[in-house]
Amino acid sequence: MPSALFVVSEEGYWGEECIEPLTTLTDAGVDITVATPSGSEPVIDERSIDPEEVGEATAEHVREVAESDERLADPTPLAQVDPADFDAVVFPGGHGTAWDVNQDRHARAALRTAVEEGDSKALVVCHAAGIMAFTRDSDGEFLVEGRDVTGFPNAWEEGIVDENDNMPDGRKLPYWVEDEVRTAGGNFDPKLDDDTAVVVDGDLVTARGPPSSHAAAVTLLSEMGVEH
Repeated sequence: MPSALFVVSEEGYWGEECIEPLTTLTDAGVDITVATPSGSEPVIDERSIDPEEVGEATAEHVREVAESDERLADPTPLAQVDPADFDAVVFPGGHGTAWDVNQDRHARAALRTAVEEGDSKALVVCHAAGIMAFTRDSDGEFLVEGRDVTGFPNAWEEGIVDENDNMPDGRKLPYWVEDEVRTAGGNFDPKLDDDTAVVVDGDLVTARGPPSSHAAAVTLLSEMGVEH
């Protein structure tokens, strides 16, 4: 049975970006393990289950799965899992990743392992793309350098943070994903004219944001050679 490791934020993951790949891969027969940086239950960004923000259908579906899925309720500490044991590693997005997942050395090691070793794949969604700006490959170079990728664009961030880069909840966003990934040498393309954006470069799959979550999951399954 194919397997996937989900590395989910304890500081605020975006519901659809986690739940859509989680359910899509599960329905395709992929065995999923959920991990968080400390092993505490992941925290959902309340905006991602606000019907006024995402629509009633999405809000209801995401909330139902997030509150009932036993894998999300009882995650494994990330340091206790070996990413080499999985066929894929998935990094759901959400602003919260800026404060924990993207800064976590074990998360970075999991990304490097998934991209560099064997036939495994990595899927990085939305704000989780920021992890690529801090991950080095086995030669000490930025993993994203020269790779075609996408992620949460500056053009969208401008509509969320205030003039001091403060989030609606008052936290200061420490960096903007697009800026950091470009600085690390990534060929970042938000594909703003497209309804969805998923980019494949070798064993690395990246997705722009919530509307791209399903396409990203389907693309990952195809890259893994799993029927869906």
